[in-house]
Amino acid sequence: MQSIHERVSLAGNTHSRRRFLHTISAATLAAGAFGFTDLVSLRADDLRKQGKSMILLWMQGGPSQFETFDPKPGHENGGPTQAIDTAVSGIQIAEFWPQVAKSMQDITLIRSMTNKEGNHQRASYQLHTGYVPAGSVKHPSFGAAVAHQIADPAHDLPTVVSIGRPEAGGGFLGVDYEPFIVDNPGTLPTNVGTPVGQDRLARRLEHMQKLESEFASKGGQMVVDNHRRIYDKASRLVQSPLTKAFDFTDESQAVRDSYGSSQFGRGCLLARRLIEKGVTFVEVRMGNWDTHFDAESRLAGLASPVDQGMAALIADLKSRGRLNDTIVVWMGEFGRTPKINPRGGRDHYPRCFNVALAGGGIKGGQVIGSSGPDGSAPVDSPVSVSDLYTSICHSLKVNPEHENVSPLGRPMKIVDGGSVIPGLFA
Repeated sequence: MQSIHERVSLAGNTHSRRRFLHTISAATLAAGAFGFTDLVSLRADDLRKQGKSMILLWMQGGPSQFETFDPKPGHENGGPTQAIDTAVSGIQIAEFWPQVAKSMQDITLIRSMTNKEGNHQRASYQLHTGYVPAGSVKHPSFGAAVAHQIADPAHDLPTVVSIGRPEAGGGFLGVDYEPFIVDNPGTLPTNVGTPVGQDRLARRLEHMQKLESEFASKGGQMVVDNHRRIYDKASRLVQSPLTKAFDFTDESQAVRDSYGSSQFGRGCLLARRLIEKGVTFVEVRMGNWDTHFDAESRLAGLASPVDQGMAALIADLKSRGRLNDTIVVWMGEFGRTPKINPRGGRDHYPRCFNVALAGGGIKGGQVIGSSGPDGSAPVDSPVSVSDLYTSICHSLKVNPEHENVSPLGRPMKIVDGGSVIPGLFA
């Protein structure tokens, strides 16, 4: 059996060292132009030059499929929500999403997502990492795992950004892949900026390095290494002209108006600006979709800013030529029960829910899977969490079977199992 050190991912396939060496030019190797590790590095550099990115629109709390993209008008499970036509003939969505309806030609709806986790914390963890929680391992978020593969580690801006508090971080990949948190999109973060001039800042950093060296020499090397990585990233960020991406003052009023003035809408605009500047993964959060009661009175307020921001984001990425290299994922941790409870709400329901995807090479204007007339279970084309993330890896040209090694020495794939969803890509 091959060890993980004898396997390398190339162009989505797994090759042994021997097979790889046989497939390249023997003359090139004989000439000593580059070795095996050099070729692996070239592959990694090639991935980083492709400019692939992901924007996750996270609906915290678990949105109801019946009131989003899988309405059931005329059935008792559908409640009072009406369906509206979209830009694609034959596809209808809930009435709360008129702007998204106009963008349906660029969107794929998956109506047959299925899972087992019905607890908020466990399901949120799984939908962010691809793994169910395990006490012995702190898994990296999917965004961190992707950034680890395709982001430029020397880039001035963070590789992972969360607009709102994240559900998962860098995990065992370390501090380099912890998300940079933005609380007020549209303005320069309060912790980005220097209270002193560049020369004085450089002297302070030099003095700090001397203090760290003394601490490291007394057994604190690991702590110092992590601390230095954080400060190196922070110092590059505060001194970089790319930090202007956080500030909307150079954005036209028309573009800002298209996204809306809500926190979520401004988050979507910031996400677009960040991926244009080389950020690999951005999460924009909207909550609280945990509608156990009085759902009818709350849904319009929840959906309206997301409807506007999501539609504007897709249209803006498309007009700027970025949509094909950016996959936009709308989802929450699970769906809601088919039957409305006595309090006028719906409870947790992981058995069947929906996800929306746009960009990243997917084929828009289609629906994958069905939940049947009552919305209780997938009746065809069930899609698991692993299937979803394997498909996103395909979009980003990341090998889902790439193995990272946990602190316990256990090799862990980016995605454990799963297949690319049939028909998803153009």
